[in-house]
Amino acid sequence: MSAQQIMDTTEFKRCREFHGHVCPGLSMGFKAAGAALERLKANRSEDEEIVAIVENNSCYADAVQVLTGCTFGKGNFIYEDHGKMALTLLSRKTGQGVRVALRPGAFAPDEEHLALLRKVMSGNADEDETERFHAVHLKRSCDLLDMSDDDLFVVNEVKMELPDKARIEPSEPCAKCGEPTMRTRLEDKDGMKLCRACVEYP
Repeated sequence: MSAQQIMDTTEFKRCREFHGHVCPGLSMGFKAAGAALERLKANRSEDEEIVAIVENNSCYADAVQVLTGCTFGKGNFIYEDHGKMALTLLSRKTGQGVRVALRPGAFAPDEEHLALLRKVMSGNADEDETERFHAVHLKRSCDLLDMSDDDLFVVNEVKMELPDKARIEPSEPCAKCGEPTMRTRLEDKDGMKLCRACVEYP
């Protein structure tokens, strides 16, 4: 499918609505999640059937959440701060896993795009520069969507231990601030059970 055809799909529209706009990061996350699901032969996770591990906290991650159904709330969306455009998807059903990472040199930075981005983000772009930025930003997003998965990503099968499923634990009041806190997150300090916030910031 062409970039426009992809952007017209229900799946991409849901990603755009969740994230708020179309951008290269969203496009790359969309492509990575689609490639991982296809390679894993998995459907969108309704509960905790699959686990997603993302290695950056950029726009990319929003598309992964929407497309895979893995979320922080369900406990099957994990963020590891490696600063990489990479996604690992694991199936609880089969025990199989796949890691999709941006291929070196596959999507080189565009100097005009970066310069305009810096100006817009700093609030120093004039009307013409802002308009040009949006045009280049959209083109870069479409360029990504037009690329084949093979040209864009390195895909490898992985074997790793699956994280525990999300647990629901009763809450108890922190002995200092009094706020209800998951029992397993309370820490003993000076004979009191304290929440981590009170331990870290006494």
